[in-house]
Amino acid sequence: MLIMLATFAYFVSVGALQPTLPRFIEGPLGGDDVAVGVGIAGFSLSAVLMRPFVGRISDAYGRRILIVSGGLLVGVSTLGLVWASSLPWLIFLRFMSGVGEAAFYVGAATIINDLAPDERRGEALSYFSLALFGGLAAGPIFGELMLERFGYDAAWHIATWTAVFAALLAVRLPDTRPEAVRSKGLQKGGRIVHPAGVLPGSVLASAILGLAGFSTFIPLYALEIGLDGSRLVFGFFSAIVLGIRLFGARIPDILGARKAGRIALVTNTAGFLVMAMWAEPVGLFVGTALFSVGQSLVFPALMSLALANAPAAERGAVVGTFTAFFDLAFGIGAISLGWVASQFGYSGVFFGAALAAALGLGALQMATRPVVRPSVEPA
Repeated sequence: MLIMLATFAYFVSVGALQPTLPRFIEGPLGGDDVAVGVGIAGFSLSAVLMRPFVGRISDAYGRRILIVSGGLLVGVSTLGLVWASSLPWLIFLRFMSGVGEAAFYVGAATIINDLAPDERRGEALSYFSLALFGGLAAGPIFGELMLERFGYDAAWHIATWTAVFAALLAVRLPDTRPEAVRSKGLQKGGRIVHPAGVLPGSVLASAILGLAGFSTFIPLYALEIGLDGSRLVFGFFSAIVLGIRLFGARIPDILGARKAGRIALVTNTAGFLVMAMWAEPVGLFVGTALFSVGQSLVFPALMSLALANAPAAERGAVVGTFTAFFDLAFGIGAISLGWVASQFGYSGVFFGAALAAALGLGALQMATRPVVRPSVEPA
């Protein structure tokens, strides 16, 4: 329960910046769509560099140190937004937040995998993600309300102190590493990039690229099509994901990780195609519903696939490698889709996200297709 509370508080902090940071970059800082993408991407690019390293630290020294230090770093760097007056300064702060994000999330996700039975790993990850998406549902509402009533500084303070609160909660977490690895420390020759996380992580990246476009540009797109903000869209997205992961937590275990992953990528693709071709509020909500179904399944399914054959002593490294693809895709997606938005508008962003998810589906399908060997006549 303690790790769930800490995760919820941390993702309230993350969620509070989703609708407010793009508006801050375009408004007070005077940036364009490309600047919005770069400002958002700084967070993800530093996180992708750090996740494999903090995964090894997690295996060597425990998960708690990562969660506490990561939450504090995110809080301090978010507080710095109060004094941000230029895009380079904001990018630096986002870079530091990304380092904290890498530490916090790898530590939290690895604790859940330490505690979960192998045959119920997808269910455990689904329940864990309730805290994550609960925070992402509440955060944008708090952030946008603070912005509209009290200004940007109030939004930054909400994000700061919820991250610090998460770090303080984590101080009391136990060491969940397997007993056999607790006394080993940081071993020479350990794998920074764990091979078990590469293929599932690559497929995950195809879905997360679209999530980057959704998180970065929906706050601006919502205003363009006549909504007064994006908090209802983000709340709708999170409510669907929370509902499926609460009442359908066992879906990845029942269907199998590969089949659940394929369903997720199909609905991701369909959702973005609807958004691209139906440029009205109703179209946005219908597309968001389909996209949300995919997002509810893709992460627990593919992480279960990554951890299926990983030794318990290397879980942190696998989680670090797998989740690095999340940040890599989020960073690349924010920058590349920022350029797409500047050239082709928001419909181009949605078409690009649909294409990425379709390519991920193809990769997963090819990787899981049985190999047919030619028959050999007996001598």
